[in-house]
Amino acid sequence: MTNEQIGQEEPEIIYIPDEEGNEEEFEVIMKFEVDGSDAKYMMVVPLDSEDEESDEVYAFRYEEEGDDLQLFMIEDDEEWAIVEETFNTLVDELDGGAE
Repeated sequence: MTNEQIGQEEPEIIYIPDEEGNEEEFEVIMKFEVDGSDAKYMMVVPLDSEDEESDEVYAFRYEEEGDDLQLFMIEDDEEWAIVEETFNTLVDELDGGAE
């Protein structure tokens, strides 16, 4: 085990089919719940992106039942605003805690 591996968790990888049914790999970068809601959300980035600077982050509402994971698109503008605000707050807290 190298020093880089100590203290680092294995990244969580999920597979999401595209429009043509081809499964693409995504790394889960964050999971969170929104206060006052039972809904759970996850933020993912594509694993095979060549340009890490332009990684697009995707948000999904999800439900887990045992090993079964169901993802739901966030289509409601109000729900999206809540998810985006929560994500930005969590990222700011992580950035602030790293200094």
